[in-house]
Amino acid sequence: MSVAPLKLSWATPTHVRDTSSALAEPEWLLADRLAALEVLADLPAEPNQLFTTYLDLRAVDFAAVEPYPATPVEPAVATSGADAIPPGAAGLLHVDERSMVSCVVSEQARRAGLVISTLAEAARERSELVRPFIEGGGSLPVDDAFGQVARALSSLGVFIHIPDGVTIERPIVLRWSSGAPGFGLVNRTVVMLGRNAHASLFEEQLASGDASREAGARADAIWWGSTEIDLAEGASLHFAAEQDLGPGTAAFVSRQARVGADASVDWAIASVGGRLLRSRIENLLIGRGASVRQAEVGFGDGKQLFDLTSYTRHRGEDTTSDLLSKGVFTGASRGYIKGLIDIARSARGTDTFLGEFSMLLQRSARSVTIPSLEIDQPDVRRAMHSSSVGPIDENQVFYLMSRGLSREAARKAIVLGFLEPVVARIPLPEAQDRLRGLLERKWPEGAARLTAA
Repeated sequence: MSVAPLKLSWATPTHVRDTSSALAEPEWLLADRLAALEVLADLPAEPNQLFTTYLDLRAVDFAAVEPYPATPVEPAVATSGADAIPPGAAGLLHVDERSMVSCVVSEQARRAGLVISTLAEAARERSELVRPFIEGGGSLPVDDAFGQVARALSSLGVFIHIPDGVTIERPIVLRWSSGAPGFGLVNRTVVMLGRNAHASLFEEQLASGDASREAGARADAIWWGSTEIDLAEGASLHFAAEQDLGPGTAAFVSRQARVGADASVDWAIASVGGRLLRSRIENLLIGRGASVRQAEVGFGDGKQLFDLTSYTRHRGEDTTSDLLSKGVFTGASRGYIKGLIDIARSARGTDTFLGEFSMLLQRSARSVTIPSLEIDQPDVRRAMHSSSVGPIDENQVFYLMSRGLSREAARKAIVLGFLEPVVARIPLPEAQDRLRGLLERKWPEGAARLTAA
């Protein structure tokens, strides 16, 4: 059993060629786009039979959305206008709907060697660096149709590079403003860190001024993107993301990290907005001693649907993964939380844990959690998974009420504490405060009464 391939009217060779030509991409990148399009034609929307039942795209009217055409404008990275950089950050790249409107890097980060450009420019000017990583599709999961859409059809690409031995102390902010009704942005972000390089990246996905704010509107806008990360030996990247797209937007996000020897990636991702979110994170632990720490949370209300999937593939020896996915759902919202740990025969000494947990604040909300393990190497330190779906623990509520909190305040404190592990890992204090505010505003009035009824 499988889910049929995606049917997108604009996924055509003509569209691919027009996009590549508008961006003045080299021939090898056009050929790679066309190869992705061929692969996409045969890929099922959900390749894992265990997860097939839990893919629901009915909220998205793909035929009603027109992708933005490519914009060939490539603004140079500026060191002036530093006041545009958020406090505490090393740089800001801001894309509003389809245009790169701001690309500012601090003087200190520029001198250290931080490179931010469009992917098309990097493919032309830094081909020896970019081409080996992305050509042939190795920077994205080969069975992920949603990621292949970004590879074939992206109209805007971002490239971030940290050279060998460089540490960027402050986070780099990548901000997307999107949601104009009837339009969709397809994009790619490629992040490459050299040997013993260290950095943090904070991605914001926000509703633009053109986004529809009608909570009952159908999904009439799309944000469709990939993040492709390459970490060389000894490198480390902290990647945090905050998604608050408008209620009329469907988001499809594919993220993959290739982690080399003694390198590490730390994911901290929170999602509260959008009508539908389909997120897939893939971790490839290739080198000996590679590690990943991942925490992803979603808070759904109304008729929101969050589809959160993670794959972690242990290939090198002595690799480590600690993966946590959490969801809170109220109203008629739904959450599908799915994960797979794959331990290859070559991955001796693996240590891995996968946890998936959902809280249902009202009886009308629904969620499933599906953690799974595939182990082809018996010599592992640890291979564990855990999951649960249920209401708030009434013993915890009773304890907090015995300390003077009302029932509503106790339940709210428990839920916000449940999500705090991700909030606390957002790198900028202002962004942390904003996320806490977003989570508090999602709290349904009278939730305690409705659940108990």
